[in-house]
Amino acid sequence: MSRRNGTLLVAVSGLSGRTYPVGTHVAIHGTGGSVDGFVDGDWLPLAWWEFADVPVEEGAV
Repeated sequence: MSRRNGTLLVAVSGLSGRTYPVGTHVAIHGTGGSVDGFVDGDWLPLAWWEFADVPVEEGAV
């Protein structure tokens, strides 16, 4: 499954216990009502309303 880029619309706690603020960029895996989000290896279980997809900038990997 391909990775997508997203940004948080609300503050979300990761598995590490750290809370990521609104606007944090996340790597999104999966589709549907809940997906896996990752920030520097920290897993964030996300619901569809907690993030927004952002377009990949040209030339970004």
